[in-house]
Amino acid sequence: MTPIAAALLLAVGATVAPALAAPASAPPSQASSAPDSTPLAPGGDRAVINNYLGLDDSNTLPTPETAGNDATSISQDIFAKRDDAYGAFQRGYYLTALSLALPRAEKADPAAQTLIAEIYAKGLGVAENVATASSWYSLAAKNGDRMAAFELGLLYLNGDGVPKNRQRAAELFKEAADKGYPPAEYNLALMHVDGTDASPSLTDAATLMKSAADAGLAEAQYDYGSMLMDGAGVAPNPEEGARQIGLAAQQGLVEAEIEYATLLYLGKGVPKDLHQAVGWYDRAANAGNPVAQDRYAKLLAVGEGVPLDLKQAAMWRALARRQGLTDPVLDKLLISIPQADLNAAEELARFWPSKPPTAADTAAEAARERAAAASVSSTKLAGS
Repeated sequence: MTPIAAALLLAVGATVAPALAAPASAPPSQASSAPDSTPLAPGGDRAVINNYLGLDDSNTLPTPETAGNDATSISQDIFAKRDDAYGAFQRGYYLTALSLALPRAEKADPAAQTLIAEIYAKGLGVAENVATASSWYSLAAKNGDRMAAFELGLLYLNGDGVPKNRQRAAELFKEAADKGYPPAEYNLALMHVDGTDASPSLTDAATLMKSAADAGLAEAQYDYGSMLMDGAGVAPNPEEGARQIGLAAQQGLVEAEIEYATLLYLGKGVPKDLHQAVGWYDRAANAGNPVAQDRYAKLLAVGEGVPLDLKQAAMWRALARRQGLTDPVLDKLLISIPQADLNAAEELARFWPSKPPTAADTAAEAARERAAAASVSSTKLAGS
């Protein structure tokens, strides 16, 4: 399944937006099992179109992009219970939060130190100053704050405000992971897979990934599910692997949505269900993922699990092409589309996700423009 070693490291509070414009890496080319000499006709020979989705390379789907901490994502991990500084921070009164946290931070309160670090790291109410943030993170980490250790690890990983040092980052991730911090467990797992700055161990990676997945981290659910599907560092368990990937899909992780759709289409780890597979491809396609757009277009082009609709298929093909994904198999499936439908599909893609304006819309807009021009003309005459 997913090449976990290539995954990007997550910042705390990372979320995968449902409207991802493109995957983190170039989408995979779609392998074709169809003969080159004959165009594939809609609803054609199943033996010919059996692998038209190119599912043999579905395991190259990218993992989520790194996302930074949103200001509102600071939670009870900073303060075990609500207090004035935390409340001010949550309401966006960052300078008030800073003034309330500072006396406590000077008394070695790790939660207050982390809060101050976050304010400076994100430039919330103050000028962004990563070097100052790193100092506060360091103090908080020394005082036992697991989030601070993780955030400081990210700074060392990227050389942001501190000298770049991936081994130090791994040490800090382990420090936070040992305290049960899911994003740190996930990142440390990835570093064990890579094996450069942490000991190479798929077994350790799987253990950490499972812990982060059990905590509900969507990216970990996706990658742990993939490890279970492949038997990487853990005994193969396609059913549990599919379940984990499904959990990540339910959280809106687009790559997981595509992978879960593929598992449903193939009946791998789950009962084969074309209707559900189409629904997940549709959802990921509408989130802007070109791989999903391409696969959904193919299903529409052959009418499998969804009513045959060449115009909609051509629209999704156009959208996938915008992001650099071309597919000769899909081109063959759409070779018989009437030119009028193809033009209409291109027009739909041009305005997507909105719909093209209707004749009534155009007439109404023209009327508004005429009314505005007449109003300006009347004003000028009145003032002359």
